[in-house]
Amino acid sequence: MSKYFQSIFVTVGTTSFDDLITTINEPEIVEALEILGCKKLVLQIGSGVLLSTKNLDNTSIKLETFTTKSNISNFIKVSDLVISHAGAGTCLEVLKAGKNLIVVINESLMNNHQAELAMKLSEIGCAIYCTTSGLKTALSLEKLNKLKPYESSQGIKSLVNTLDILMGNKI
Repeated sequence: MSKYFQSIFVTVGTTSFDDLITTINEPEIVEALEILGCKKLVLQIGSGVLLSTKNLDNTSIKLETFTTKSNISNFIKVSDLVISHAGAGTCLEVLKAGKNLIVVINESLMNNHQAELAMKLSEIGCAIYCTTSGLKTALSLEKLNKLKPYESSQGIKSLVNTLDILMGNKI
């Protein structure tokens, strides 16, 4: 049975990930969002800037934007799909809330540990990971419908070990 994703939340954390925010407004991404059934799109832009929403303006998608909030749990809770930077805390919060997750790797970061986390989440089948250039492919119903619900026992030891290594807690 196909899922539809009426409410989509995009979060970049507290830093800047303007490439992701700009990519969301590209015509092919807007078209993919419409195919998914998106009616509401919330963009959390962090310390970045919202350059343009002209392609979204020409749709029936209701757009809401903000920079940061002390708690994004409610946005996650009401979303059918979260498109997120690869921050460990955000990813785990989304998965624990039982939400569909696309993790977009910020290629501009030095020593990008986020790629390893995103790959591990994809390996256990509970998230899709991509770069901004691969977001259109990640937004396919076929890929999203294959996501498995996150279960704390599902690959969690491997994930925790990966996080410990990334955070410098293990060698």
